[in-house]
Parts: sequence; structure tokens; C-alpha cells
Amino acid sequence: MKYLIVGLGNIGPEYAETRHNIGFMVLDYLAKKFDASFDTGRHAFVTEIKTKGRTFVLVKPTTYMNLSGKAVGHWLNSLKLPAEQMMVVTDDIALPFGKIRIRAKGSAGGHNGLKHIEQTLSHNNYPRLRFGVGDNFHKGKQVDYVLNKFSEDEQIELQTLIEKAADAILAFGTIGLERTMNQFNTK
Repeated sequence: MKYLIVGLGNIGPEYAETRHNIGFMVLDYLAKKFDASFDTGRHAFVTEIKTKGRTFVLVKPTTYMNLSGKAVGHWLNSLKLPAEQMMVVTDDIALPFGKIRIRAKGSAGGHNGLKHIEQTLSHNNYPRLRFGVGDNFHKGKQVDYVLNKFSEDEQIELQTLIEKAADAILAFGTIGLERTMNQFNTK
């Protein structure tokens, strides 16, 4: 069984380790955990990991956040996978820092990366893992907030939270979406 895992973010050193790049950070952790390294593929950096008889194709789009659908469309078609076998990992300002919310489908919620994926696929019926980055910004400063690095206090917990998100991704492929949501969507 094969799964496509898409971590959203922006390429370039100026975006590395910013809140908006949490999708990249989770996939980087997974790749490192399985001794895999990313290669340049079509519209993305790509690698593959295998565990418990499952193959996870990890994709970090190189199209920048607002055009993430280009990479998603290409890799879903290339791998001949239904959208239900894909999980998109993204930041979410509507969730408190570190809270993970997994859904089978849903709205873009104002997230430009998810909006472009929805436009490309012509639907929003695909699993996503939203990683809470909080909303500790003044009105009109949302872009600055998500394009900044995590605070010193957040960085204390960040690695543990990234590991939890990675565990949720692996659970999605091994125990299924429903059980993964039950296990990781905490109140």
C-alpha cells in the first residue's frame, strides 16, 4: 500500500523553520528518522520511506505555498493514487500552538496552500493534518507571524510536537484515518 504525504512550506533559507514551513519540518524529521534523503523531482523535493509493509512518498512542493496544488496534482497522478491515500501537512493559525487536528476533508480555512490544492483537485475530499501554530499576532500581521520562526518558548516543545505529527502520519498509513483521528485529535 502506498501513500502520498505532502508537507506544505516555502523553499529558500529565509523560510526555513518558520511557522508556515511546519509541513516541511515534519517531513524532514520523518526522512531523517528513516535515513532517507530528498531528491529534486517534478515540482517538489521527494523521498520514499517504508515501514510495516507501507510505502510513504514524502513530497515538499518547490512551487511555493500558494501554488502547492501543482505538486499535489502531479504526484497524485504520477503515483496513480486516490486523494484518500494522500495526507497534506500544514500550519493552522486557528489552532493553539502544537495542537494537531486531522480531518478527512474540509475547507481551506483561508490557507492559500490548501486553497490552491482544492482548486487543482476540484474538491476538498483529502485527508489533512493541521498543526496549530497559534494566533499570537496583531490584526493585519498574520503574514509576518506565519513567516517568522517559532518563539523561544515554542521551540522548547517543538521537536516533541513534530515527532507526534510524524507518528500521526505513520498511523494514517498503518491503522487508517478513522483510528488515527481518534488517537491524535485530542480535545
